[in-house]
Amino acid sequence: MGRKKWSLAGSDVGGDRAADMYSLIGSAKLNGPDRQASLRRVIERIADHPVNRVVELLPWNVAQAIQRSNVD
Repeated sequence: MGRKKWSLAGSDVGGDRAADMYSLIGSAKLNGPDRQASLRRVIERIADHPVNRVVELLPWNVAQAIQRSNVD
């Protein structure tokens, strides 16, 4: 199934980006009840986030941050 889908990406770079997005979405599905909030938080922060603190954007850490912000 995946091989046919990747051929629609247009290029190798497009395929890489599609794989990255599928990974983000799959991680959000597995880690936390609020998938949309998890994806939103990662996408909003990833461009300006320092690479040495990427651990903060891991799904389980994002789920904890969302829970803390909902409590406050």
